[in-house]
Amino acid sequence: MTFGGKFSGSAMEQFRQMGEVLGSLKAFMVFREDIQINQRQCCLLLDVLDLAYHTVAEEMKQNLRLDEKHTKWKILEQPLRELHGVFKEGEHYVRQCLDTKEWWAKAIIFYQNTDSVEFHIHNLLCCFPVVIEAIEIAGENSGWDQDEIQKKRVLFSTKYQKEWQDPKLFQWRFGKQYLISKDFCSRVDEVWREDRWILLNKIQGKRPSGSVSLTKYEQRLRDLLFKNLDVSQPLNGKLLPSSILLGSKDYQVRRRLGSGSQYKEIMWLGESFALRHFYGEIEPLVPEISQLLSLSHPNIMRLLCGFIDEEKRECFLVMELMYKDLCSHLKEICGPRRRLPFSLPVAVDLMLQVARGMEYLHSKKIYHGDLNPSNILVKARSISTEGYLHAKVSGFGLSSTKNLNQKTSPNQAVNLPFIWHAPEVLADQEQLGKTGNFKYTEKADVYSFGMVCFELLTGKVPFEDSHLQGDKMSRNIRAGERPLFPSNSPKYITNLTKKCWHTDPNQRPSFSSICRILRYTKWFLAMNPDHSQPDAPVPLVDFCDIEAGLLKTIPSWRSSDPLPISDIPFQIFVYRAVEKEKLHAIPKQKSSESGSDGYSTCGDEPLTIIDDPPPPMTEKKPSVSSETTSKKISVLKKSSSVKVIKQTGTPKGQLLRPPLMSPCGRTIRLSSEGHLVAMIPKPRRTRGHASDSELS
Repeated sequence: MTFGGKFSGSAMEQFRQMGEVLGSLKAFMVFREDIQINQRQCCLLLDVLDLAYHTVAEEMKQNLRLDEKHTKWKILEQPLRELHGVFKEGEHYVRQCLDTKEWWAKAIIFYQNTDSVEFHIHNLLCCFPVVIEAIEIAGENSGWDQDEIQKKRVLFSTKYQKEWQDPKLFQWRFGKQYLISKDFCSRVDEVWREDRWILLNKIQGKRPSGSVSLTKYEQRLRDLLFKNLDVSQPLNGKLLPSSILLGSKDYQVRRRLGSGSQYKEIMWLGESFALRHFYGEIEPLVPEISQLLSLSHPNIMRLLCGFIDEEKRECFLVMELMYKDLCSHLKEICGPRRRLPFSLPVAVDLMLQVARGMEYLHSKKIYHGDLNPSNILVKARSISTEGYLHAKVSGFGLSSTKNLNQKTSPNQAVNLPFIWHAPEVLADQEQLGKTGNFKYTEKADVYSFGMVCFELLTGKVPFEDSHLQGDKMSRNIRAGERPLFPSNSPKYITNLTKKCWHTDPNQRPSFSSICRILRYTKWFLAMNPDHSQPDAPVPLVDFCDIEAGLLKTIPSWRSSDPLPISDIPFQIFVYRAVEKEKLHAIPKQKSSESGSDGYSTCGDEPLTIIDDPPPPMTEKKPSVSSETTSKKISVLKKSSSVKVIKQTGTPKGQLLRPPLMSPCGRTIRLSSEGHLVAMIPKPRRTRGHASDSELS
């Protein structure tokens, strides 16, 4: 049975289309032995997508009724739409790996590509907790037997008990439901190394597609790949003679990328690449180039291979080709009317991608120093119809070569580069002069990221409407002046941006913290798809506050190394658990506390709920196992301490008591998805810039 026509966007239709994609993927993977590159990663991707589909099917079967698909499944539509997109992108990746045309070019592009795990499976694990919770919320109201509805609500409420807010216990209890079983985690750690080993063996001695001997040129390409794949090779052995590149019959320069820049688009081995070509003393740069060649992440611009001509003192670095930089893209889509460049989910997704790229670079002790929209490259996602882009951070490393033979930097964003620099960097520049050797830091990059976020969210270059220029603006920035967001900007996102550009570097979050906050923001947007409406729900708990509290209790989050992607479901789960604890404390607040310091939704202050609210009574009970579920429900039903916020007599979940009021007199309501949210009236629109004292 199909559900087409006017129900094409329904939850059932999204689920059906996911099944179609999975079926197509399984058909391709019948020929998995023919996958020459990244075979193990493709197999892992298929297995985890298959598990995701069947987990969703089982959850829907257990919690939902088919005859309610057009009434009570609405909350599932956006989460399943996003999950369907993840499936489509995964299928596209496997098709790329199956394509045997231009094998040498693909081997160079994919030989250390980690997109299967770090992009596709990462996106799946970010999206999947949203789907699970949406099914559970829909399941709470499924059916008409009020006793059964009450039992399900009590049962689901026990899921977020404190005892599960430990990574190992969470994996033990919920690993299968959230796709992060021990078997999956071990495979994630191994598949990339296995694929490198398989490719290393394939390129030795034979043509990949047969037993015919290699040509002389293919032997040179084999040597190139072999040296880059073999970890036992010395770092300085990874740069090969430029004749391998320039001597190719199909090598062709197609166009320059940027006015008078080092960058060009080239055709080589039947594929388009970007080439960075510069002159100078190459020998001192070899260790840094070799380090850059070893980097691999879906959100950084990767160097694929490098060539040198020692006599002419030339260096050629081959990179993947992106379509344009973010600065150019923003100018194209904003237009003279300065409309918002992206929908909120697309903007947050771009912010997360940039933050992930920076998190990876910082884990390698590489600090950018010049993060701005001109150094963020974008291209359209393979299947996106809603404006989603793939973003990669570029412009890091080899800073000493940037002015050797170019008049201007490629894709110059603005004539005032200092607007992206942190106050402490501007102070150093004034003290040492513009030609000084500055020591960039992690926190300086976080400040620049905050400015990038401002432009992503507003479409405006920071300080573009300021009457001050040059040194006067630089002094004002050091004094605390910052761009001012439009009055209707969502505070749960602008709060994070303001923390990033704080004057005190120690008050700025790390990129790991930023990534966790943005992942949960994506969760909130998926659960509340009406975010663009004037009365859109706003979270009452500041996500930055949740992160600050969890940093104190989870030691692994304080590490400078990125956590594995298998940790993502736990991160979202524990955010949700803390949010529920804080929301549980709100009804206990008395209206007479409006003048206290307990929490605030007034002005620009981040909203904070009680740090240690009284735990729900159910938290004193032991965990609910599959064998004792019915017994626990009967005990909980008898407990007089169990309070239900929703009125059990209505499937829509009306409030049991009159609407709560926040300390500022704003109405607090329960959204249709079960979240306690504030309806905030629009404040008067203001213009200009604000100082740090106004923002903190």
